[in-house]
Amino acid sequence: MSESLIEESILSRPKYGQLAIAPGLAHYFVADASGAECVIRVAQTAPKGFMEKVHILYVPTPGENALITALYALGAKRFEHVPTIDAAIARLGDWLSESKMGSQLYLAGTEGLIGRAVAKGEECGLDHTAVQCEHRGSLARRVQCVHCKTMIEKVTTQPVKCPSCDLLLLVRDHYSRRLAAFQGVCINAEDPTEEVEIREVFK
Repeated sequence: MSESLIEESILSRPKYGQLAIAPGLAHYFVADASGAECVIRVAQTAPKGFMEKVHILYVPTPGENALITALYALGAKRFEHVPTIDAAIARLGDWLSESKMGSQLYLAGTEGLIGRAVAKGEECGLDHTAVQCEHRGSLARRVQCVHCKTMIEKVTTQPVKCPSCDLLLLVRDHYSRRLAAFQGVCINAEDPTEEVEIREVFK
């Protein structure tokens, strides 16, 4: 999987590191296909008995089975794969609602997954010091249209057209941790007839 190429110049963006085992009574891992190898790497270096305290949530690429098999083979106490990030975040909320103090949360993959899982962890009362994040894969952005509040997933172009209000949005570099999204503002508000070239820039 590709390593993180996150731009350091975006000060509002969270800083990402590399997952490493931390002391804890339970260990919750959430990953998509880009981050699966991070989970496998941690498990392969784990001490004896660690996997008995591990819970893994995985969002595979449609039709992909090899990584599902590899993650299942790690022998975690609980392993589930779900079809979408929405489903993973909802399930994570269920798991964390029953977790005890001293739990650790490990997130690996694309920024859309990581940002939303961090927000869910905070919502469930998990301390920020108990959360680790490792970015892998696409630089596609999750964008909120500031005009109609629609969330647009996996944005790779600049600008991008809002699927709800049809405005052409400039994707700003400001990242909202609360929303786990970048902000999109109308790029041709003064002259809606102005033609703007759309280029793929977030790969």
